[in-house]
Amino acid sequence: MKTTLDIDDALLIKAKTLAAQRRTTLKALVEHALSREILPPPELTPEQSQYMEIGPLGIIRIKKTGPPMTAEAYQAMVDRVEQEEDERYLPPPAK
Repeated sequence: MKTTLDIDDALLIKAKTLAAQRRTTLKALVEHALSREILPPPELTPEQSQYMEIGPLGIIRIKKTGPPMTAEAYQAMVDRVEQEEDERYLPPPAK
């Protein structure tokens, strides 16, 4: 469906630049942003919920209290969450 949006010039330039850096289109970037905003936040696994929580804006964040975590465990968890987000929000790679 086609629609017209009035977007601030500076924001549009940043969006087009980001789309070019990601080697995608402005359309895909906008669709991705809308999907992230509209879809419900991801659910955390029991392991993740020991250390992380879903914030009020649906963003995953580290809990202020909880068991200690090593830097390696933290990085592994962040990598898993990012991969799950990519799989959930990004279209499959073009062939």
